[in-house]
Amino acid sequence: MLLSGCTAGNGAAADGNPSLEALASFYPLQFVVQAVGGDAVDVSSLTPPGAEPHNLELSPAMVSDLAAASLVVYASGFQPAADAAVQQTAPEHALDVAGTADLQASDGTSLSAGSGHSAADPHFWLDPLRLAAVTEQVRATLSDIDPEHASAYTENAEELIQDLELLDEQYTAGLASCQRRTIVVSHEAYGYLASRYGLEQAGIAGIDPEAEPAPARVAKIQRVIEGSDVTTIFTESLVNPKVAETIAADLGIRTAVLDPLESLTDPGTDYLSVMRSNLSALQEALGCE
Repeated sequence: MLLSGCTAGNGAAADGNPSLEALASFYPLQFVVQAVGGDAVDVSSLTPPGAEPHNLELSPAMVSDLAAASLVVYASGFQPAADAAVQQTAPEHALDVAGTADLQASDGTSLSAGSGHSAADPHFWLDPLRLAAVTEQVRATLSDIDPEHASAYTENAEELIQDLELLDEQYTAGLASCQRRTIVVSHEAYGYLASRYGLEQAGIAGIDPEAEPAPARVAKIQRVIEGSDVTTIFTESLVNPKVAETIAADLGIRTAVLDPLESLTDPGTDYLSVMRSNLSALQEALGCE
């Protein structure tokens, strides 16, 4: 069952009902479409709250809803089921944000630079400025589909972009002076965040959070921890923390949660509040002033 998101902002249709029915493939995109669309757009997510988006499976009913949606927003290469459903149903308006997000390999190399990498890191939304670029793309698409509410979409997008730019400023200042620069994480979801703010990421697992780390990789992580004076291993709410907790216990360090925001687990939060909680967790772990 598709879960409808709460909408806010300007642009309600004249009869008080939303003008458009939009589907986003996972939470950060849902957040953007909700913020830009305001009252004129009813937004649902293909990935239910608290579900792991990497392994999304779609029922026939959900595929039918996708075909009927006014707008489908997704990031190709992240969720194979969503990619296949878009190709199968060919919705009239399907927005693939992967190009605007400028996806890179997990080592930070640009995939558009002839690097030879084939596996993209999809977690662009952990860089607020990349999400701001996607916000502008969503605004332009909604305005083309529904020009009657274009001014409201523009106003809402400008407000969200300001919030994202402020978030970027908070991260830049908050992580400027830290005793450590290396973060050890459950899986390599934080490459864009690390690249933007001058951090080094070491993942127990790679891009796929369900991949079981080989003993050699665990040994390498242990060497990174000891060599970089790491005090914290970051776990996630949607990933089994057992391996991370075992490594932390063996080395006498702590664990803490760093949310990759692939799905929203607490309905009382949103993208901005979770990102600020992540900043606090990073500052504590890295010994930032």
